[in-house]
Amino acid sequence: MESLNSLIAGHITGKRVLITGGTTGIGRATAILLASHGTRTMFFGRNQEQVDETVAAIEALDSEAECYGMTADIADPEDITRVFKIMESRFGGIDILINNAALAYQSIMEGDYQQWQYVVQTNLLGYMACSHEAVSRMRQTKYGHIINIGSMSADVREQNSSVYVATKSAIQGFSEALRKEVNQLGIKVTLIEPGAVDTDMQEGSASEKKNKVDSMEMLEADDIAWSVLFCLAQPLRTDIVTLQIRPHLQLI
Repeated sequence: MESLNSLIAGHITGKRVLITGGTTGIGRATAILLASHGTRTMFFGRNQEQVDETVAAIEALDSEAECYGMTADIADPEDITRVFKIMESRFGGIDILINNAALAYQSIMEGDYQQWQYVVQTNLLGYMACSHEAVSRMRQTKYGHIINIGSMSADVREQNSSVYVATKSAIQGFSEALRKEVNQLGIKVTLIEPGAVDTDMQEGSASEKKNKVDSMEMLEADDIAWSVLFCLAQPLRTDIVTLQIRPHLQLI
């Protein structure tokens, strides 16, 4: 039986990874964890200060991993094109795409069309556009892995969160159909659906969220990063299709 270390070395170390929304929360934790295992990682977010901080955290690792961070808005198709051109020029292609960038939003009774449109462009169309760009490159090498970070909200469908639920339910369907379209090309698709996670998307003060983590009602971003690592470390014959991760005492 192969050890976890050998699986990581064979399926993660040296791989070219792109993470959307990689400067905060789950994306940031994932970028740091994967880089610590030797990936060549590129990520982007909308805030330059957060980009710089994440790059510094990765460079501080006891690792020779290569990383590059940049500002871009996943809701802007021109930015997506620019991101993949830079990925191509710096790393020569892509092996792993982690679709993570997303915005929280509440009820359809709040806001207006332009605000809903921006959320949908970020939470859904951004995933679709990045997957399109990634698959067009992965199919040439007959190898790749796309991980979509969804949410348990797609199943729980909480009251007063209809806009967010709509996007995460769409990601659920998109992931299932996409896997059937690309698995014959040697490309894996995994959907990871967390419950409550201590990120900027969650309401409440830092101390309130820490109390929920301590009482096992909320996850930490690192918990999801480890789940991403687990999915990526699987043998080529193995697909983790859907992974739901709930805080032990979150009643959902």
